[in-house]
Amino acid sequence: MSSKRKESQGEHSGRARKKIKLDEARTIPVQTPGPSSNQKRLGGAIDVERFTEARAFEIDAMHKAMKSASASSTQRVWQTLPRHLRRRAASHDVRRVPLRLRDRARQEMNAVKIKAPARLMSKRGKDKRLSRTETFLKRQRDKSWLETHIWHAKRMRMENMWGYRLAVTPTEKAFRPSHRASVHGAILHDASYQSIIQVSGPEKILRNVLDGCCDLQGPGPGAMRYVAGSRTLDTHIYLPGGYPFGLIGPATIFWKSVAKDGSVPDGASKKSGKGKEPAVASSNPDTIPRTVWILTHPAISDQVFQAVKTSASLVLDAARQQAPEGTQIHEIGVEIEDLSGQINAFEIMGPKANQVLKGALSPITNDSREDFRKFWALLTDLQTSGSIPRGTIIGFKVLDPRLKFPPKNAKPSNTPAPTFIQPTAALAQSEIWDESVRDSLKKPRCKKKDIDERRSKNLVPGTPLNPLRQDDRVPVLLIQRSVERGGGSSTDLALHGWTLLFPAGWSMPLLSSLIFTGTRVGGQRERQTQAFEAGVGYFPRDYPLCGTYDAYAGAREAEERARWERTPPAKRANYALLGTRSPWRPDWGVVLGIEAPADAPVVSTQREAGQEMVAQSWLFHGQTVGPLIQRLLPSNSTARPRALANELNDLRRKRLLPPLTQTPVALMQGALVRVRLTPCNRGRPGDLALIYAVGDEEARMWRRAPGKDTESNAPPEFAISPEHIIGYVTTGNFSLSHGEGLAIGAVALTSILRLREQSQR
Repeated sequence: MSSKRKESQGEHSGRARKKIKLDEARTIPVQTPGPSSNQKRLGGAIDVERFTEARAFEIDAMHKAMKSASASSTQRVWQTLPRHLRRRAASHDVRRVPLRLRDRARQEMNAVKIKAPARLMSKRGKDKRLSRTETFLKRQRDKSWLETHIWHAKRMRMENMWGYRLAVTPTEKAFRPSHRASVHGAILHDASYQSIIQVSGPEKILRNVLDGCCDLQGPGPGAMRYVAGSRTLDTHIYLPGGYPFGLIGPATIFWKSVAKDGSVPDGASKKSGKGKEPAVASSNPDTIPRTVWILTHPAISDQVFQAVKTSASLVLDAARQQAPEGTQIHEIGVEIEDLSGQINAFEIMGPKANQVLKGALSPITNDSREDFRKFWALLTDLQTSGSIPRGTIIGFKVLDPRLKFPPKNAKPSNTPAPTFIQPTAALAQSEIWDESVRDSLKKPRCKKKDIDERRSKNLVPGTPLNPLRQDDRVPVLLIQRSVERGGGSSTDLALHGWTLLFPAGWSMPLLSSLIFTGTRVGGQRERQTQAFEAGVGYFPRDYPLCGTYDAYAGAREAEERARWERTPPAKRANYALLGTRSPWRPDWGVVLGIEAPADAPVVSTQREAGQEMVAQSWLFHGQTVGPLIQRLLPSNSTARPRALANELNDLRRKRLLPPLTQTPVALMQGALVRVRLTPCNRGRPGDLALIYAVGDEEARMWRRAPGKDTESNAPPEFAISPEHIIGYVTTGNFSLSHGEGLAIGAVALTSILRLREQSQR
């Protein structure tokens, strides 16, 4: 059977056509000699003008050939290979090119380098040029870099946040893969930018100090389950004695573990920090010197530090006044120290985080604690860290992870063992609390070059190195972390993982081992998405009415307004025509009714007994919000403010705080409650979306509306006025875990109660 394409008909393959084109480019055409060229002999003299005119064709052909030949040589050797053989590494490695082309590839590799432009060349002399380290330090004048900055900067988009240069999101399309990794795999986030505040002093004094500035809902930092140092407490920091006003932000608090006999292990008598150690020496458990760490967001570290300092001053003054004469209570003090930059943190979320940690970390063999041996044996078969108590702390020492590189994930067995782990003080003991140990580990003793040289001497490549006496032993803390809604339904997504705390200087050795086995790395967007999918508020964007949220909202308003002003008038929304009251920033004061709109006259918002009373806005959130709203519903509208004030005063009374001075009506008027919203039909709410209240007639129409999969018989549209706005959406998007739109916002408490009454009607 003859071929469909015949060479005789002038049809060639792509490779043949390219070769013909290259030959034509390198061929110089010549002029065919005339019949009289052999009859006359060249004389002794020539006429230059006539000779040039006679050879004009050859000269022009030579110029064209030189131009075409130089243009055809711009293609490098590796670009001439077939598509299936092309690799980017071939342009840097001659051995990856076929043998017949290696000579030409070597010539291209050894080509003369193009001189850099003068503007790119340093004007300094060789003696005055800055080193690589000095150049990096110079670029950190107005912000700080994490130890993993260079690794992240090559793979992620970076922005200046809270005094740091942080990774926002990967450059690759990784939104859905990152979500799948947090639900089915493992994803890592470098959280070393978070601040750690250390507070040291007598146990009783520290309890009172923390109780005065922490959230009053649920058990406090002084509860027995937390004082032993085996668990962490996720709470919120307020101004001292200001609850429910003066919200600063979320924080994680955990104590240094104590031994069974009540003494502090790991050399408690040694000097643990800078300054003077509290002078207490007594067998009373309340006077034993203790240490507490407060893990906070970097945007509020200064405010938290000042709040703890103020609370400590109030507690010490009260203790001195109540102490009997002759006691040495005036010698008792509280040390507050900022440990930012001394301790780094990695957040590893997902069900496979257990196997990743088990494969990357190698505990020392001389750990004699039986509790830790059981935990480390069960970690391989642990399906998820959510099966162990929340906030469990595990302290231990690990070998240099570079000795075991490359690591392998632990493989769980088909028949998982029971995973009951009881948090204990002995399990939480770690030398990371000792400042001298942290200072000795700021810089690894062995460089990577030395470890690679030791690895090259192994007879079997890839064999782990045996630890030597001079190798580092790094103390770490492993803390169970869960992102979930308290008291949520079974349909809510709950993400579980670990927080790994370790001394500064070991971020890159640990990062290389943790991500080598395929663990994804996320930035700020991925961390925020985890909280959004779980229905949990993310700080600071979901914490209105606090100072950090005001700064965030102001920066976002400036960005959105500038973008709107750059857009042509015909292509942007006409907010004046639409009647939008505040298009770029939520006006929470107007929503609560304690402020007047910008275009309305100023009027008093509260009046009681003939006196003007302006309410103070505050965010009411926590474990008791839902049950409290249910208890307020049976009461009438006039009795609800008094019932709310009684509930809050009961919480303050448990922590020995005086009652609130605000009137019940003003207290009710200024309350803002965080809510979660799902659309009735298709669509997804966006950030800064308006939350409206509807009348009874429209509510009935929406209740009779068809499901999400039906597009017909939609309820009619009703006229909405700005007076019907009861809240705003702080975070809205399409939820991958729920398969529909989801939003987190805030609504006035009075509006929530009216909506509950309307639903009962």
